[in-house]
Amino acid sequence: MSIGNAFENGFMQLHQALYVRTDGRVGHGMLGGVPSLLLRTTGRRSGVERTTALVYARDGESYVLVASNGAKDVSPGWYFNLVANPRVELQVRRTRIPGVARAVNRGDPDYDRLWRLVNDGNKGRYDGYQTKTTRPIPLVVVRPD
Repeated sequence: MSIGNAFENGFMQLHQALYVRTDGRVGHGMLGGVPSLLLRTTGRRSGVERTTALVYARDGESYVLVASNGAKDVSPGWYFNLVANPRVELQVRRTRIPGVARAVNRGDPDYDRLWRLVNDGNKGRYDGYQTKTTRPIPLVVVRPD
């Protein structure tokens, strides 16, 4: 792991820890002004609640997430968890929102529009991630209950 990746991973862990420990008082805009939330999924094998801080975009009432995993060649664990059990909880600042997640993959009629929405909101970073991996990066749309 390079020093840059180690720093980024450490910062992301600190960001998530602050978001969780302050119950959303700190963390929402901590990523250079890009909004973030906490996603809570149920472990597909363990059944244990898992929490992940993620950048998001809004599409009407829904939330759009990107399963980029830092451009790794495999999707993140949280993605596999919500595919197995789409009932999730989002936390935006201090508000907890139960919802249902669905994967949106390339070829889906909404994929390109949603990709632009979340990529533009994250200063083009996801386009950069996509150039570093051969796997098509899936999106996730969470519809509040």
